[in-house]
Amino acid sequence: MRSLVAREKGCSAPAAGKAASGAMRGSPPSGILEGMDMSGLVDYHLHTPRCGHAVGDLEEYVARALLLGLSEVGFSDHFPLLHLRDSTLSMSLEELPHYVEEVNHLAGSVSGVRVRLGIEVDYVPGYVERTAEILSAYAFDYVMGSVHFLDGWGFDDPRYVEGYRGRDLYALWARYFQVLGDAAESGLFDVLAHPDLIKKFGYRPLGDVTPLYESCLDRVAAAGLAVEVSTAGLSKPVGEIYPGEEFLRLCRRREIPVTLGSDAHSPEEVGRFYGAAVELLRRVGYTEIAFFERRRMKLAPLPA
Repeated sequence: MRSLVAREKGCSAPAAGKAASGAMRGSPPSGILEGMDMSGLVDYHLHTPRCGHAVGDLEEYVARALLLGLSEVGFSDHFPLLHLRDSTLSMSLEELPHYVEEVNHLAGSVSGVRVRLGIEVDYVPGYVERTAEILSAYAFDYVMGSVHFLDGWGFDDPRYVEGYRGRDLYALWARYFQVLGDAAESGLFDVLAHPDLIKKFGYRPLGDVTPLYESCLDRVAAAGLAVEVSTAGLSKPVGEIYPGEEFLRLCRRREIPVTLGSDAHSPEEVGRFYGAAVELLRRVGYTEIAFFERRRMKLAPLPA
């Protein structure tokens, strides 16, 4: 249940060397958080070592949040993948109850920052009913939906980046945003995580993708979901926040709520680049961000 409230065929590829460069387009200076008031902000996208590709104790993530002055954090580790088994990508089904217990215990034992129980769930066509059945057994505060696979291909996995070669990128992006719209309409999710993840490695179509955004976001708005503004893209080859400014402006026009996440896979990444995220939100006209509790969304003012 969702909450209540190289030039290729017809495409452009990243400039040579740019995707792997440390000086990524759009990256804010490393000291941008100095002096920034983080109270009233959330980081709802923290991972744990259970996913197989994150490090650090949960207490270390919370300690970082306390140091920054965040109001809330949420752990949203990777829900077990139902269409494949890969211990480097997600926890197993057997680990899920232990993850829930661990986060809930931490939430009841810390003060100074609220800890929410979330989960990041891959939308995979054909697995909606089974996913809903498993989710229903737990009292999550929010469920993030994400798309990491297109027709079986893990398009954001560096191991499989060669899959972009020779593709019609406009058709690929059209497929991605169609599936993201399907995810929004599935009824599984409260938030769509890093909604334009398809740009991660910098492969962009030459054509105008605005119609793809608009068609998808009409569906997101009708479904009543929020979208995550994720700073993780600033440390990826694309060097941009997820979603980009054009996409976010279209969200704003449709009054789609937004929340914040760093997609932290280590404690030092909590709240990373939040100055850039808040600046972007203000620039496109957002004045509120979404908080979640027991699958219910509430909006609170974006700190001035």
